[in-house]
Amino acid sequence: MSHVQLYLAETAAISGRLDHDGIESIMDHLAILRGQGGRLFIAGLGGSAANASHATNDFRKLCGIETYCLCDNIAELTARANDEGWKTIFDGALHGSRPTDKDALLILSVGGGSENVSFPLVAVMEYAKRLGMMIFSIVGRDGGYAKTYSTVCVLVPTVEASRVTPHTEAFQSVILHAIVSHPKLMINKPKW
Repeated sequence: MSHVQLYLAETAAISGRLDHDGIESIMDHLAILRGQGGRLFIAGLGGSAANASHATNDFRKLCGIETYCLCDNIAELTARANDEGWKTIFDGALHGSRPTDKDALLILSVGGGSENVSFPLVAVMEYAKRLGMMIFSIVGRDGGYAKTYSTVCVLVPTVEASRVTPHTEAFQSVILHAIVSHPKLMINKPKW
């Protein structure tokens, strides 16, 4: 079997094992959040940061949810990393938006954060939890801290450990598109 055939077979296997109820639950919570005038904040690192930026656009444009990507303001992110330390980049940015318990945090991550990696994600989840915010996550591997802190955690199943990163980041996008195109959330249709 070629690499492409193998990769796509793994993709099909993951698709069949996704937590459909968890995805629907995130969508239901977001519909309530929008109805109550709450805001959605999204954080991710690396490829998950790119997915966070894309999702911010879709939640704002297609779903009418006031959404902010905590990774998009590169000036603030690098100033916080330089002046206060890497760990503070997201919780400091979230704090600057004066979040309340009506708001929610969405974490996109391959590992979900741990004691040894993705410290900014762990710090922002701890901060959001103290405020009483709902936390949602779309993560891979064992879910890490995100699985522990989240109101709803959708775990992308690992079918091949050597490709956990590309599969998790790809499925973050698939899951997010399933959510933003759901008839309960989508209020503006895309052009195509």
